[in-house]
Amino acid sequence: MRQYITTAIDYPNAPPHMGHVMEKVLADVTARWFRLRGDEVRFQIGTDEHGVKIQRKAEEENITPQVLVDRNVPLFQDLYRRLQISSDDFIRTTDRRRHWPTVQALWKKLVEAGVLEKRTYTGLYCAGCERFMTKRDLVDGKCPNHNTAPEEVSEENYFFLLSKDSAWLKKLLAAKKGGYAIVPASRAQETLSLIESGLEDVSFSRPKSSLAWGIPVPDDPDHVMYVWCDALTNYISGIDIFGLSKGPFDSASLRSGSFDSSKNGPRPQAEDHERGPQGRVEWWDDATVTHVIGKDIARFHALIWPAMLKHAGVRTPDRLLIHGFLTSEGQKMSKSIGNVVMPEEVLQKFNGNPDPLRFYLSHEVPVGNDGDFSWKRIEELYDGILRNKLGNLLNRLLVLLKKNKLDLDIGSESVFIWGGDTCWDRYTDSMNEFDLWSGIHFVFDWVDACDKYIAEREPWKMKDSFEIQMVLSVLAENLRHISLMLLPFIPQTAQEISKQLGVPYADRMREKDFQITAEMKKWGGEKSWKKVGEPRKLFEPLS
Repeated sequence: MRQYITTAIDYPNAPPHMGHVMEKVLADVTARWFRLRGDEVRFQIGTDEHGVKIQRKAEEENITPQVLVDRNVPLFQDLYRRLQISSDDFIRTTDRRRHWPTVQALWKKLVEAGVLEKRTYTGLYCAGCERFMTKRDLVDGKCPNHNTAPEEVSEENYFFLLSKDSAWLKKLLAAKKGGYAIVPASRAQETLSLIESGLEDVSFSRPKSSLAWGIPVPDDPDHVMYVWCDALTNYISGIDIFGLSKGPFDSASLRSGSFDSSKNGPRPQAEDHERGPQGRVEWWDDATVTHVIGKDIARFHALIWPAMLKHAGVRTPDRLLIHGFLTSEGQKMSKSIGNVVMPEEVLQKFNGNPDPLRFYLSHEVPVGNDGDFSWKRIEELYDGILRNKLGNLLNRLLVLLKKNKLDLDIGSESVFIWGGDTCWDRYTDSMNEFDLWSGIHFVFDWVDACDKYIAEREPWKMKDSFEIQMVLSVLAENLRHISLMLLPFIPQTAQEISKQLGVPYADRMREKDFQITAEMKKWGGEKSWKKVGEPRKLFEPLS
């Protein structure tokens, strides 16, 4: 089965923040799980580099918008590399070779379909959101996301006639099968209520006199495309859906993981690119398409995007996976409050190890809910769960095996300490339903159970070497399964556990073609596994 996963593309008017990280970790856990269960995955991220905010920021710094984005985009790419975000492609909307041809072709298809109309419009424009707002969108006359009053703007724009698609969109989003599923389901009703209250046509361009930094409207050089036709189209320009330009990757590099999406600039071209009709068939028509986005832009992805695709003759995506916001110490992150947490600070706190942050976001924030970042809480979890429970459990096991000079002898009778013989079914059901919070909590409940198991049996007090070997072998086999289940969440740690255990497949665990086989999920599935490796600290104490 093929899976095409995308995230919202990030706005590089400033360095990346924790909201960007939460979204990318969610998408990465999903992509890694799909690969581990045997799916063929294409995972794309990128940057949205046009618009008023970029133009104004560049003017403030007395540089060009292109210089601004070329300076900031590598900050995003480097951060995601260090967070071990396993993306296969990075799309930039300033890429005239890859992105622009698809955007302009899509515009022309919308013109041919008769759903773009040029008219004079007076409305309330929020530069922070890069969109026109209605009075019902405002709270006390201000944008609720930026707490600023929008500007009143009067100008001639092209409009996308979204209002004509209300009935079709309602049917699409409410369909049990073959529709556009919104996950979690609690978010679906919010979108349907927008349709019930009436959809308005959407501004799709700005006069060049108001916004010069953007993709020109075909056959109308006085207008520049507004955010939606430009930014949303990245999901199909990345796979060159209309066959207009060469893509940056080929089938073999995608499957092997040799394509490096973190590098900026031109990439060497391979012979057999997934491009044009072939890319469309493989990564759109014959794939399950999942867009991972924040709740603040859900309406645009749920309403504008599928309507655009419909009129362009492209099928709608399959799934919209929506996450909430991340606050800091219970308050919205704000420079004026002084509670903004930068991802770099968190990485430095843990000596560059990305797993404590990946663990925190997965463990503390259920998909679809708002979450909170707390320095106290992340340190408590690091010390209490990662270091003292998981790390110490592995270390005690290996030290006892070495001290008693024992190899492993994993019996044929399964002794799953947590979840019994249904442990993999329970975990898999959670992961397949995007209930990642339950998935990771199930694994750490298992760690707790193993900790109690060794404490109750006290193998360090035993005299019979056979009895010691049996207890420690049971723990080792349980930890082998735990490390497999941790791979989507904390891949570096999961692999290190398996390496210290001496599991034969450990070196391959972070390769993109590594799969959790049916044999691996069985008790004693690694029949040749007898010897363990050397114990090392899994997590260092915090300074």
